[in-house]
Amino acid sequence: MDAPLPLLVVDAANVVGSVPDGWWRDRHGAAERLRDGLVPYAGTGVAGLPGPVEVVLVVEGAARGVEAVPGVRVVAADGSGDDRIVQVVADAAERDPERRVLVITADRALRERVHHHGATTAGPRTVRP
Repeated sequence: MDAPLPLLVVDAANVVGSVPDGWWRDRHGAAERLRDGLVPYAGTGVAGLPGPVEVVLVVEGAARGVEAVPGVRVVAADGSGDDRIVQVVADAAERDPERRVLVITADRALRERVHHHGATTAGPRTVRP
């Protein structure tokens, strides 16, 4: 059995909110633009995570209706986006403790929570230069 691809998990709310570009007027559209911007990373990788990678965008609130596109799986949080991100990371670690997981967020508390499950983290500028 082949090893699973490295996993890139993106905190949509945190990354979208990192740039004051009017995202608050259209949270759904902002999340779609982020999703579309993540597609190339599925092939190339990012921040020391070699491609190809599995890309997961975790959305919440008004962005919950954002759909997946080839290269980016979208996971909607029923409640807390942070809790859903931790669950995605924990599930990946349970299936394969050796799998490389990178979480994109600036949220310090979330960073600590995913580090507990073996993930590394990077800030929003990693995927939104």
